[in-house]
Amino acid sequence: MSAIAVTIAGSDSGGGAGIQADLKAFSARGVYGASVITALTAQNTKGVTGIHDVPPAFVAEQMDAVFSDLKVDAVKIGMLSQPEIIDIIATKLAEYDVKRVVLDPVMVATSGDVLLQNSAVSVLKQKLFPIAALITPNMQEAAFLLGQPVAGSRDDMHRQALLLLDMGANGVLLKGGHGSDDTCDDLFLSRDVERWYTAPRYETKNTHGTGCTLSSAIAAELAKGLALQDGIGEAKEYISQAIKAADTLDVGEGHGPVHHFHEFWSE
Repeated sequence: MSAIAVTIAGSDSGGGAGIQADLKAFSARGVYGASVITALTAQNTKGVTGIHDVPPAFVAEQMDAVFSDLKVDAVKIGMLSQPEIIDIIATKLAEYDVKRVVLDPVMVATSGDVLLQNSAVSVLKQKLFPIAALITPNMQEAAFLLGQPVAGSRDDMHRQALLLLDMGANGVLLKGGHGSDDTCDDLFLSRDVERWYTAPRYETKNTHGTGCTLSSAIAAELAKGLALQDGIGEAKEYISQAIKAADTLDVGEGHGPVHHFHEFWSE
C-alpha cells in the first residue's frame, strides 16, 4: 500500500512554500501527496503581493473529493486565513475520522507579510488545536498565539510550549530556527514527554518555506507509520540538510527556497 498524505494549505505561486513545498517534501520522503487548496497567493522570493481566499464551500468540496476516494494516512494543515474555512476543515476531518494531523499555524511569511486574519486565530485554537497530534509554531508564531514577547531562552520556550498545551494542543514542536545560537534547537512537548531536537545552524538567506517543509515532512513520516517523536527526528534531519543545500539552487532575487530534492539532484 502506498503511504498517502494530504496537505490543506495555501498555494505559493513562487513554488517555495505552501502547497508546492508540501508536495515536494511528501515526494522527497517517499509519500504520495494530495492537496486541498485554501487560498491562492501571488508570491515570489521577495514577498506576497496578493491573497485570494478560496470559497469555504469549495474547500469542503475538495476535501470530500480527496477523502472519499483516497486512503489518507496523515494530514498537514498550513495557511488558513478565514474562520469559516477553519470550521469546515475541522468538521470534515471529524467526518472522515482523520487521526494523524500536523498543524502548522502559518501566520507570517518569511518576508514579513501577514497571512492570517486576526478573527481566525481564536477559531484556529478552538477548532484545530484539539484534533491535531502536533502543532509546529516557530518562536514568532508562538508569541503571537500567546500575546507574549518572543522567547529568548530555552526556559522561555518551555514555558510557552506548556501554555500552548494548556490551550488544548496535544503536542507542541516549538521551533527555534529564528534564534541566534550556533544550533537550531526545537522543543517537543506533550503531557508526557519533553525532548529537544538540535541541528547545526547553516548561514543562508534561502530559508523560504522551511516551516511548511518541516511540518509536511513530519506528516509524511507519520503517513509511513513512524511514531511521532521518531517522525520529528527524521523530518528535522531532512530539513536541516535541505537548508544546508539551499545555496546550490539559484531561484529568485529574495529569500530563495530550501532544496527539497537535495538527496536526488546532482549539483
